[in-house]
Amino acid sequence: MNKKLEFDFIILGAGSAGCVLANELSADSSCRVLLLEAGPLDKNLFIHMPAGVYRVFRERSLNWNYFSANENALHGRSIFTPRGRVVGGSSSINSMVYMRGHRFDYDGWAEDFDLPEWRFDKCLPYFIQGENYKSARNPWRGNAGRLAVKQACSSDPLFDAFLEAGTQSGQGRSDDLNGVNPEGLARLDCTILDGKRCSSATAHLRPALGRANLTLITMAESRNIILNNGKAQGVVFTHSGETITAFAGQEVLLCAGSINSPALLMKSGIGPAAHLKDCDIPLRLHLPGVGKNLQDHAKIRLQFASKKRLPFHDIGRVSSKLKHGLAWLLTRRGMAASNIWEAGGLIRSRPGVSHANLQYHFGPLGFTVLDGKINVEQAFSLNVDQMRPKSTGSVRLDRADIHRSPIIAFRYMHHPHDLIEMVDAVKKARELVFQSAFDGFRGAEMKPGDQFQTDQEITDMLRGSIETAYHPSCTCPMGGDDRAVTDSQFQVHGIRGLRVIDASAMPRIVSANLNAPVQMMAARAADFILKRKPLEPLDLQYSV
Repeated sequence: MNKKLEFDFIILGAGSAGCVLANELSADSSCRVLLLEAGPLDKNLFIHMPAGVYRVFRERSLNWNYFSANENALHGRSIFTPRGRVVGGSSSINSMVYMRGHRFDYDGWAEDFDLPEWRFDKCLPYFIQGENYKSARNPWRGNAGRLAVKQACSSDPLFDAFLEAGTQSGQGRSDDLNGVNPEGLARLDCTILDGKRCSSATAHLRPALGRANLTLITMAESRNIILNNGKAQGVVFTHSGETITAFAGQEVLLCAGSINSPALLMKSGIGPAAHLKDCDIPLRLHLPGVGKNLQDHAKIRLQFASKKRLPFHDIGRVSSKLKHGLAWLLTRRGMAASNIWEAGGLIRSRPGVSHANLQYHFGPLGFTVLDGKINVEQAFSLNVDQMRPKSTGSVRLDRADIHRSPIIAFRYMHHPHDLIEMVDAVKKARELVFQSAFDGFRGAEMKPGDQFQTDQEITDMLRGSIETAYHPSCTCPMGGDDRAVTDSQFQVHGIRGLRVIDASAMPRIVSANLNAPVQMMAARAADFILKRKPLEPLDLQYSV
C-alpha cells in the first residue's frame, strides 16, 4: 500500500538541525510541516540522565551503529561510529558539551570558500540568540534562547588539579571558552537543564509538538527524494511496513547528518555519475562533491591510575548506581546529573599555529569497555582531539545493496601533518598531567602506557589507538566551486526546492564539538527559507 501525504515543508531527520527547523517553520500556523525520523521517540530514561551518556551512545535501539571501512593508516582497524537514530539525533546521545568554534573557523569559510555570509560576526548573533546561558551575563552570552547551557560545576579535586595544571604548564586558563578567551583550560559548558539533558528535541521540538500544523512520524526511514524537472517534490519513506509518499509544496529539507544526507542524495540520483552508475541508480544530477570531503576529529585517550579513591570512582558499583540513580529520579541532582566530561580545554600544539588546534575533554574516572560493558576504574581520563585535520575521506553507497549501511572511509592520518600533530597531542597531554598539581593523584599511565616515548613509538601507538571523536562533517559542503554541493543558503546546486542543513554542509570542520554549530546553522537556515531579515552582525573581539 502506498499512502500519499501533502505538506509545505518536509524535514528529513529530527536531529540537531531538524528539530530547530521544525520549531521555526511551524511557528507560522499556515505552514504545514512534516518531520520524519528513522528512530524512536526519545523516551529512554538514560537519554535524559546526563551520566547515562555512557549507556545511550552504545544503545543499539538509539543508534545507527556504523563502523567505518578498514582504515589503512590505523593498522586496518574499523572504527565504531555511533550516530543518533532517535528523536534529537546525536544531540540525544552525545556528551552534552557546548562549544561554538573559533572566529577563524568561520572567517576561514568566508575567505577560502567564497562564503561571505558565514563570517563569524554574522554567526555569533545566532549563537547568542539560541542559548539560555545560566552561568554568567556578558555580551558573548544569551539568556533568552531555547537551548539551555550552563558551565559544569560538579565538585571533584581532580577537576581542580586539571585547571591548576593548565596554569602551571603555561597551557593557560579560561573563564569561558565560548567567550572572550577561547584558549586554555576551563570548566566546560554543557547542555543540561535542571539536571536533565537539553537535547535539540528538548529545546526546540518538544515546545512545538502541540501545534496542529506540525506532524512528527518516528520509525520512518526515507528511501529517496522525489525529483521532477529539476525540483524536489517530496520523499518516499517506509513506516510500519508501508511505503508512503509525502509531497512538499515548497521545499524538502535534508537534515539526516553527514553520513545519511549524502547517502540519501545518492539514492535519489544526485551525486558522482560514475558511482551512481556502479550502483545501478539512474542519474538525475551529476554532483561530484556529494559524499566526498568527509572530515572528523580524531581522538586519543590517555588514562592514569588515581592514587586516591574519589567519589566519581564509585559510580560504577551497583550500590552506587542505585543510590545516585534514585537521587537523580527524586531531585535531579548528584553524580547522575553530571555529564562526566566537565572540564576541558583548547590549546595550540606548538608555536606558530593560528589558533587552538587541540581540544581536551577531562573526566575524573577511568573506564574500559569489554563486550560492550563499561567498567569504571579508579583513574582519570584525558581525551585529546585533533581539531583541523588535513586528511579527508568519503561516504559511498554499498554497490551490493544501496540500502545497507553506507561505506564510510575516514582515511584518518593519511596526511603526514595529522600524525605529526597527534604526536604533539600526546606530548602536550603528558606535559599537563605531569605538573605538580597532579602529584597527589597521578599514578601509573594506564593508557597508552609509558613505554611509548620516542616519536616513532608514539606514532606506532597512535595507529593502533586513535578513535573518532564523533564529529563527522563536510560531506555536502557549501560553496561555489566544483567540490561544493550547496550554495551559501544550503540550496543544492542544480535542484530547486532542496536544501541540506546539517554538519555535512560545513565546508571545513570547525575547531569544536559540532552540536552548537549545527543548531546555529539551522537557525540561520530558517531565516533563509522564510526570507526573514538576518540578525545584525556582532563584532566582538577576543582577548587573545
